[in-house]
Amino acid sequence: MATDISASGPRSNSSVTIASIAAETGVSVPTVSKVLNGRSDVAAETRAKIEEALERHQYRRRNRGPATSGPSLIDLAFHELDSAWSIEIIRGVEVAAAEAEVSVVLSELGGRHRPEQKWLDAVLARRPMGVLLVLSTLGKSQRHQLESRSIPYVVLDTDGEPPEDVPAVGSNNWNGGLSATRHLLGLGHQRIAVISGPPDVLCSRARVDGFRSALDEAGLHVDPAFVRYGDFYVAGGYEHGKDLLSRPDRPTAIFAGSDMQALGVLRAARELGLDVPRDLSVVGYDNLSFSGWVGPALTTVNQPLQAMAATATNLLIDLARGNSPQLRRVDLATELIVRESTAPPPS
Repeated sequence: MATDISASGPRSNSSVTIASIAAETGVSVPTVSKVLNGRSDVAAETRAKIEEALERHQYRRRNRGPATSGPSLIDLAFHELDSAWSIEIIRGVEVAAAEAEVSVVLSELGGRHRPEQKWLDAVLARRPMGVLLVLSTLGKSQRHQLESRSIPYVVLDTDGEPPEDVPAVGSNNWNGGLSATRHLLGLGHQRIAVISGPPDVLCSRARVDGFRSALDEAGLHVDPAFVRYGDFYVAGGYEHGKDLLSRPDRPTAIFAGSDMQALGVLRAARELGLDVPRDLSVVGYDNLSFSGWVGPALTTVNQPLQAMAATATNLLIDLARGNSPQLRRVDLATELIVRESTAPPPS
């Protein structure tokens, strides 16, 4: 006779089995197994019922083996995949994965910071050893779907503050914003603007917070009109840059939240007949490979993207192999790289 495990509340993790989940939900053991293995031949309503039971009872698969005899895989997912920034991350992941003899499956979430269930279903069907999310997060139910299959995941350069138990790797964005703005203040600039990424992205807000802190310690008022949020791409830097530089009280310096945005600012300045750095100083962020080759060479904050990616990959592989890393939250240091795009303000 089937046992009703819902009447007495959720079982402890150690007592929950595929058979008990099948008994509670009124399906067969193979059907529960299909859901756990990411098979698509289960009705959506049945799948949802099984996933709800797995989550409610905090089911965890034990001693999960590889799905095939092929190479070990990790899934690398970007919210967007269309910039030199992404390439640096991919390089860091590939190097670390190759050293560990692990293959990488690359995917994009179409600009979303939380993946759709369709993407997660494909991951579950592949049964990778782990998942690495870039500027993305998972919902509670999605997290449990990975955890129930014993698939660890790590967040790289998180878009928001992840739960305390989620491993994450990033950089000290606040200090990057602080050092960039202090550099401009040290040159004598007082009318300094910042162009950052989306306001709902943690690294974007942290860089602006560092900018504000530098102005506060210098005793300068932060003009709200000089604080801009947009995206981390060239067009965003160009549009905000042209608007700022067309003002009668235009800034003498702009701190851009990415090197891509800084390129847009440089073009806006050129179109308005402003010389960099004589009329305008520009600081970027990331230290992408082209930043030292543009004219003028870009002063920027070095964010160690490849090192961040390698650190996150090694952390993920350790977790997948059953190790217990000493650090599950890592923020790497940033460094200001001074080149030709900054100088004292015009007298």
